[in-house]
Amino acid sequence: MSPAALQGPCVWHGAELAQDDSWVWRWSQAEIAEIETALAAVRKAGLAWHQMERESFPIKRVAARLAQVGSELEDGKGLIRLVGLPIDKYTADELKIIWYGLTSHLGSPVYQDCQGQLMREIRDEGGDLGARHGRLSSGGKDFLSSKARTYSAGALRFHTDRCDVVGLLAVGQAPSGGVSKVASSAAVHNAMLEQRPDLLELLYRPIPRSRLGEEQGGDEVVYELPVFGQRDGKLTSHYSRTYIEAAQLLADSPALTAVQWQALDLLAATAEELCFEMHLAPGDIQLLNNHAVYHARSAFEDDPARGRRRLLYRVWLAMPNSRALPEDHAVLWGDTRAGARRGGIGQEPLM
Repeated sequence: MSPAALQGPCVWHGAELAQDDSWVWRWSQAEIAEIETALAAVRKAGLAWHQMERESFPIKRVAARLAQVGSELEDGKGLIRLVGLPIDKYTADELKIIWYGLTSHLGSPVYQDCQGQLMREIRDEGGDLGARHGRLSSGGKDFLSSKARTYSAGALRFHTDRCDVVGLLAVGQAPSGGVSKVASSAAVHNAMLEQRPDLLELLYRPIPRSRLGEEQGGDEVVYELPVFGQRDGKLTSHYSRTYIEAAQLLADSPALTAVQWQALDLLAATAEELCFEMHLAPGDIQLLNNHAVYHARSAFEDDPARGRRRLLYRVWLAMPNSRALPEDHAVLWGDTRAGARRGGIGQEPLM
C-alpha cells in the first residue's frame, strides 16, 4: 500500500498534550465510595484478587465511567490517566482487588507470560536478571528479554505491549527517574511520511522478530510482522526494537538491510522528538491503547532506606471495542476481528 497521512484525535504531539488535560480524569468521591463498597463485598466473600470474576466487583456507576474510558482509548487519543485513588487507605491485597476489579470491567485480562501471570508487579528486580531470564548471546552481542530488563539502571525504549490495552497502577515511585514517556504512533507515522515516505513504506512490510522471553522455546522461534498496518481506516503499530534485534542473533532469521535499520532508527528518533513525559504519582492509573500509542520510561533510582521504591501493578487487556487488525497480524494476535479476545502470551485468558 501507499501510506497516506492519518487524521483524528489519535494524532497528537507531546507539546499539544501538555496543553490539553482532557485525557486526565479524576475519580469523584461518589466513585471512590462505590469502589470501596465493591472492595468490601469481595472481602466479605473471602476472595483473593485472582479468584474474582467481573461480577465479584459490583460497580454500576464506575462501570459507566470505564465504558467512557474504553471509548476514548479506541476512538480518542488512545490514552487516559485516572488520578485520585487514595491508595494509602488500602493494604497491598486490597489494592490488587481494586485494580483487578476495575480492569475486569474495562476489558478481559490476558496472560503476561507462559505461566499464566495476570498481574505483574513492575519493580527493580536487580541487575543480575540476565543470568536468570531470557539471555541470548551471539557474535559478542547480548540480548535480554523484557523480564531481564526490569531493573533501575536501564531505560526502556519506546515499544508496544502484546495486548490491546496496557494498564499501570502506580503504587510507589522512585525519588529520581522513572519518567513515563508516551508518543502517538499515528503522529510518528505522519512525521515519517513527510520526511521519508520511502522509509515509512518499508515498515509496512514484514520485519523478523524473536519470541525470546515471551513464549516457551522462544529462542528458536522467529516470526515476521510489519511495524505498521491499517484496516478499516484505523492504524495499528506493533513495535519492539528489542525483539527485532534479538531475531538478528538467530541463524534462521532473515537479515535486515541497512535501509531497514535506517527506517527503525527514524521511527525511534521521531517518537522521542514527539513524545510527552510525565511522572506517575502513587494512585495514578495509566491506560494506553497499544495500537495507537508507544510507551517508554527513563532509568530510575530507588531509595530503600527511605522507603522510596518504584512499584507499579500491570494488567494487559483484550478490549471488547477493539479495532480489526490486518490479516497478516494474526501471527502475533491470533484473532484479528474487531472486539476479539486476543493478545497476551502462552495461554487463553481466564476470563
